Order: sequence, then structure tokens, then C-alpha cells
Amino acid sequence: MRAWVVRQLGKPDSMVLEEVEEGPPPADKVRVKIESAAVNFPDALLVAGLYQVKPELPFVVGLEVAGTVQSAPAGAHVKEGDRVLALLQTGGLTGGGFAELADASPATVVPIPEQMGYEDASALMLTYQTGYFGLHRRAHLQPGEVLLVHAGAGGVGSAAIQLGKAAGARVVATAGSEPKVELCRQLGADLAVNYKDGDFVQAVKEFTSGAGADVVYDPVGGDVYDRSTKCIAFEGRLVVVGFTSGRIPTAAVNHALVKNYSIVGLHWGLYNQKAPELVAEATKELFRLYLSGRIKPHISARRPFAEAPEALATVAEGRSTGKVVILPSA
Repeated sequence: MRAWVVRQLGKPDSMVLEEVEEGPPPADKVRVKIESAAVNFPDALLVAGLYQVKPELPFVVGLEVAGTVQSAPAGAHVKEGDRVLALLQTGGLTGGGFAELADASPATVVPIPEQMGYEDASALMLTYQTGYFGLHRRAHLQPGEVLLVHAGAGGVGSAAIQLGKAAGARVVATAGSEPKVELCRQLGADLAVNYKDGDFVQAVKEFTSGAGADVVYDPVGGDVYDRSTKCIAFEGRLVVVGFTSGRIPTAAVNHALVKNYSIVGLHWGLYNQKAPELVAEATKELFRLYLSGRIKPHISARRPFAEAPEALATVAEGRSTGKVVILPSA
């Protein structure tokens, strides 16, 4: 099989396209022929050696894929020929999604509806699961509440906008350019703000007649987190999703006390370890929302397999919107 192999850490163009001997499938894994692999920001961190998990060299990145089952362990819930999505443990030469084949733990393999294409399936799991748990499990978003989504044109943000609207919230989104602001509107945001040209704090206050946002969904951190505390509502919930700005903010807990708001963390991957039954329930609900047309991954680029490094660089440098997918058969 062909795979983009990381033999030395560096930028996306340090990956090397190789012909790899895949060997027989492990007895406890599902082997998937990959039709679409989503590109995620952590993939670039793994290649650079900056992620909290550091696989042994050589390895293949790519966390979420969709394709068809080639083989499965006896008694598994999937069989040869099934259409599935899978989340992968990066490591080794068949552990990642930037390849033609991957081996996945059965617990992370999910059959997909016939109406769902491989591209949408590969782009659905990480961002929409994160959004679903962040908005519903951690923030308990209610119909009619105001949701502020930062980096609304990105993969995590675009999913949160759609999920917020599906929950009946009024959504304010921020983005860093006029095309990205327009995309937020197209995704359903009631108000979209270019944070480089305008003050999102003032915009939220005007939108809410001074009350502030009930829920803030923040994958950015840094100054964005600090400013968000200036426009959060009484009994608001600030969901800490990540730190793409590069700065981890310090929470002023005295400010949270004075304004009566909550700061809640979201590490979605931990639910796979602590409460996998909740992940399964969320998956069913996400499929229901997808089939009803209320959510759909925004895929801004579909790149052939030969262009995987360029696809990863686009995401790493913040030049993409929504999700980027790689197509091994193209």
C-alpha cells in the first residue's frame, strides 16, 4: 500500500510517500480500505513533534477516516464490505489515515448510513462530537440562549455553529476575514463578526441588549478567552476547547465569582475512556441530525493523495475553512 510516512519530524513537506508492506491484519483490529481521510490540526503537531503524544518513528498521521472494511475479527460488529468511519491511533505504518489502508480498534469503527458519503463521514466525528459534548454535556445549551462561537469558519467552529442552531440557540460567530465571516453566516450564524476589524465584545453586548452570551465556545484561548469574559452573561458557561492561539490563558477565578459564570473544560477524547456509552449515544444523535439535513460538514478542499503534504500545510497555516479531506483513490 501507499502511505505518507513520517521518518523525521518537521513541517508537512517532511512526510515521504512510500510503498509500504502492510502485512496481515492484526487479529484484534478492523482493516479498512480508506476512501477519504480528514486532515486535522493535531496531524501537523504530530509531524512537528509538538503534540502531547509522540509516536515512535516512523509513523503515519491521520486521525479520522472513512472507507470499507477489508477484514474484521471474529464476532466484531462489522464485516467485510461494510461502509464505516473510524478513529485511528496514530503510530506505526498502518495506524494512521494518510494511507490506503489502516487498522482500527473495533470500538472506534462505526457503520455509516447509506445516505452518508465517505467524505462527510471522514469529516464528521472529531469536530461534531467535540461540539456535541461541549454544548450539551458540558454547557447544557438551551433553546433561545445566545451561543458565541470563536473561529467559526474552522472545523471545530463550523460544527458548533450548526449544532447550536440545531439546538435552537441564537448564534454569534467570530472569524478573521470577510470571506470567513460570510461562511459563518452561510452556516447559520445570526451574527458574524470579523474580530480583526471589529470588537466582538461590543457586538455581543449590542446583540443581547447588554445581557451577554449564555455560552461561549472557545477553541482559541489567549486574548480571545480574556475578552470573552467581558461579554459572558449571568450564569454563563465558558467552554474551553483548545488553544490554537498558542497561549494558554490564566483564569481569573475572582472574576468568575463576581459575575457568576462557569469555566468548563472539554477533553472529548477522555469520554472514550471514561464513558464510551455516551459517545455511542452522541453518534446516533449526530447521524439523526445529518440525515435530517440540520448538520453537514463544510468541506472546503478535496485533495488527491499525492497532495497530502499541501493539504496538511493548508490546515496547519490556517488557510482552510471547515474540513479538508484527502482522497487515496484520486
